[in-house]
Amino acid sequence: MEAAPESDPRTHRFECRSCGYVYDPDEGVKKVGIEAGTAFEDLDPAGFRCPVCRSRKPAFRDIGPREKASGFEENLNFGIGVNRMTPGQKNVLIFGGLALGFAFFLSLYSLR
Repeated sequence: MEAAPESDPRTHRFECRSCGYVYDPDEGVKKVGIEAGTAFEDLDPAGFRCPVCRSRKPAFRDIGPREKASGFEENLNFGIGVNRMTPGQKNVLIFGGLALGFAFFLSLYSLR
């Protein structure tokens, strides 16, 4: 099994274990004035709270960079390749399939 290349920990996303909110340093948090590009480790531990449930900084866990496939490492080899997809790729697959199904449904009206 090949080792994954190391990524910069300052670009990692962090998930709140209380509510599931994901802090992404590429986006920041506009409603509380945290600029895009601010690493999670640069946030004030005393002042930062989850924008959804108000949990403190220790309630967050590192979930890796945005490009990393979601899920547990031991489960990534199962499935039809879907387990190795990033969350964005999964969204395209799901909503693209729904749009295609809707288009097929609408095409039934053209039949007589």
